[in-house]
Amino acid sequence: MPFIPHSEDDVRQMLATIGVADIETLFDEIPASLKAKSLTAVPEGLTEMEVSRLMRERARADETVLNFAGAGAYEHHIPAAVWQIVGRGEFYSAYTPYQAEASQGTLQLIYEYQTMLTRLVGMDASNASMYDGATALAEALLMAERSRRKGGARRVLVPESVHPAYRETVRTILDLQQIEVVELPCPGGRLDLEALAAVQGEYTALVVPQPNFFGVLEEADALTDAAHAAGALVVAVVNPMSLALLKPPGEWGGTGADIVCGDGQPLGVPLSSGGPYFGFLACKKELIRNMPGRIVGRTVDVDGRTGYALTLQAREQHIRRAKATSNICTNQGLLVTAATIYMSLLGPQGLQAVAQNSMANLRTLRDRLCAIPGVRPLFADQAHFHEIALRLPRPAREVIETLARQRIVAGVALGDTYAGYEDALLVCATETKTAADIEQFAAALADALA
Repeated sequence: MPFIPHSEDDVRQMLATIGVADIETLFDEIPASLKAKSLTAVPEGLTEMEVSRLMRERARADETVLNFAGAGAYEHHIPAAVWQIVGRGEFYSAYTPYQAEASQGTLQLIYEYQTMLTRLVGMDASNASMYDGATALAEALLMAERSRRKGGARRVLVPESVHPAYRETVRTILDLQQIEVVELPCPGGRLDLEALAAVQGEYTALVVPQPNFFGVLEEADALTDAAHAAGALVVAVVNPMSLALLKPPGEWGGTGADIVCGDGQPLGVPLSSGGPYFGFLACKKELIRNMPGRIVGRTVDVDGRTGYALTLQAREQHIRRAKATSNICTNQGLLVTAATIYMSLLGPQGLQAVAQNSMANLRTLRDRLCAIPGVRPLFADQAHFHEIALRLPRPAREVIETLARQRIVAGVALGDTYAGYEDALLVCATETKTAADIEQFAAALADALA
């Protein structure tokens, strides 16, 4: 529907009705120092032809022959039916279910998504309103602190094996809530139990990534039990695709993780030059009232017919404003729709096949690349999912730039975020890679190193 702006008379009448002098008064809570005075960095406008040409040039710059990068954004095959269905008008435009009585189809889809996700992660409840994996982790830690408000330590433990962007987001958000973020070193590629035992004082929650940023599998059971023994909650950060093979967080240790979060991008969402993606958040039933975002429940009407409605909305920003549980007030409905259709089409066996083929391809990739002189695993004695860090005889950043000229995305340079790992390259293999792809990458890498 075309957007029709209000006339100046319309604006004056609306302001007069609510008793406000001007529109700027509606935003008086925002400090003047934070307001942009003018968009000085925005260039002059272009014609339609010039914009089209610019976009084609940008698109060509993104073209790749091979992609072996992961680090939180993974190239999986997405059946054509997924986005063909997502693009239908009833899904594509029915974005957010504020009016439950008008959005039964959308609400049912979200309910089905929540059901699938809770079964995948082994939790009791899931929401459907996280922006991405990083903000989902920050919200999970805020939720953990609220859940222990009377005795909360306002201190959380985050291993360095958690995605660097996730850790940066957590620090940014939790610092404003006066919650201390303690980062635990992981020199062996994963969190050591002795390092956890050496932590002095109370802490509210421990974050356990599985697999972690290096692709390494953490000792999830032992870490979960150790954190619970210390009186803390456990927040799991997981790759949902890995759960087709790995033990779900709800079964970690003696009683399972308390909160589970992550990014849903592997479930039917394309790479899209960096997004948008969607985060997921699930928890045990006893913590559900502290969970931010939307939860859809199933009920029956007076005639006994099944119906769906938003529940526990007192936590929502659009209900309680500044007193809300969180500032999460939107719904990544389109991407959740894609994930729901993707999981429905593949089913448990299909997800398991994707995960198994990804792991098998990683083993083939590891063996082939480590046959190149000077290339060896960074954490050779650890188990991996479908990513692995490799030591190179040259700085990884140089190798990445060399292969990029051949339209090959070689991986992620760990030295960009981890000191001392300037020669480490994080590579990933999914089910989309063939033996020929791996051989082409290996040959190009060998040439680059030579």
